[in-house]
Amino acid sequence: MPLVVMCGFPCSGKSRRTQELKEYILKNTDRKVHVVGDETVGIEQNSVYADSQKEKNLRGELRADVERKVNKDDVVILDSLNYIKGYRYELFCLIKHAQTPHCLIYCLTTPDDSSAWNNNRACEKQYTQQILDALVMRFEAPDSRNRWDSPLFTIQKDDTLPFEAISDAIFHKKAPPPNQSTQSQPLSSSNFLYELDKVTQDVVTAVLNAQKTSVPGDLIAVPEASEKISLLRLVDCPSLNMAELRKLRRQFISYTKMHPTENIGKIANMFVQYLNKSIH
Repeated sequence: MPLVVMCGFPCSGKSRRTQELKEYILKNTDRKVHVVGDETVGIEQNSVYADSQKEKNLRGELRADVERKVNKDDVVILDSLNYIKGYRYELFCLIKHAQTPHCLIYCLTTPDDSSAWNNNRACEKQYTQQILDALVMRFEAPDSRNRWDSPLFTIQKDDTLPFEAISDAIFHKKAPPPNQSTQSQPLSSSNFLYELDKVTQDVVTAVLNAQKTSVPGDLIAVPEASEKISLLRLVDCPSLNMAELRKLRRQFISYTKMHPTENIGKIANMFVQYLNKSIH
């Protein structure tokens, strides 16, 4: 079911809020709660956040773990910095693909508060001041006007989590609808683009050849299509030469790449229909 994304400076109370929300959900619902985060994958934080490639690998590992755990029944809480806007957008695309709701909890603290809390940690869990300062400087604060940061709950250090509002957001709101960028497309088939190119070229060739011998009113049959092209339109449109047909073919290919069909056998008929509608 839902994904809850924690967000905030290092040492801003994200793990404490995660535990509070987990306990509330377990107590008040029959759902399981999975926590994914820096601690669950066992990183050495100063080493990872000092190396951009290691940090990138960490984000990929956390995202993959979230994707494995998101399902129709359980709640997943991602307890990490999640301070990069582009990464939060990737998570948003993930939940759109899974068709599940999500929300963002922003633990808002000042840099001084985070530094003080960091100093109160056990030595092995502390960030170096240099790493902490760098992460604070790079932090991209969430904005509720962005669909990937909404619904957004901003929590300051002395606030109580709005448990009912969070529950309403993740249990009762509709999931964002999937779109072309998040749905699996037939383009993954290695044969699709080849067939699209071949079939449309065959149709163009058939039309050019037919114009040499046909008369107005004829219907042109093209390979692999049950529908035919009206030659009357072709004759009445003298500008429909090879260049014009190639232009229409390119437009059709571009459109079909964005809206691919599950049935490759329909490509020829689709192109014929497109030509008949495009030719005036």
